[in-house]
Amino acid sequence: MSVPPSVPPAAVPEGSRAGHVSVPDLPVSELRSEELRQALGRFVTGVTIVTCRDGHGAPVGLTANSFNALSLDPPLVLWSLRESSSTIDAFTAASHFAVNVLAADQIELSRRFARPSSAKFDEGQWTDGQGGAPLLTGCVAVFECRRRSHHPAGDHVLFIGEVERIGGAASTPLVYHAGHYRTLSE
Repeated sequence: MSVPPSVPPAAVPEGSRAGHVSVPDLPVSELRSEELRQALGRFVTGVTIVTCRDGHGAPVGLTANSFNALSLDPPLVLWSLRESSSTIDAFTAASHFAVNVLAADQIELSRRFARPSSAKFDEGQWTDGQGGAPLLTGCVAVFECRRRSHHPAGDHVLFIGEVERIGGAASTPLVYHAGHYRTLSE
């Protein structure tokens, strides 16, 4: 159901929201991780493949939706990675990483990089960017970053990168919402 901008969302009857799934109203003391995951999943995000080179020069990459802008001056971005990830050592040691923001037609690459595999880079057209970080052709945006810092935060590590170069193509982005890939439509 489309709601005109002049109508506050609260004025729309609860049952009439398309695909509405309620998120429980809970204090933190009663919150379970699954309920937090469900609530966080209501936030629409872009989908990225973050890449770097490991200490042997091999390409490393993974699908992530934890990407965000941090600062315009200096140009900084951030993303996070689960502390237990098999790629954590490569990213904490790498001087550079790239954030490849996926287009809607790159959904299969997103799925490929979301799973463990030694053949992730066998699909897609890749070139080397700053510090050798792999860049994917056809992305909506690409941020080539020098790793400025990384910080443990809960069960994740936050990576902050200083953007050294950007690129990309004007196309429809791939987005993620409530555990599903989606595309934007006007």
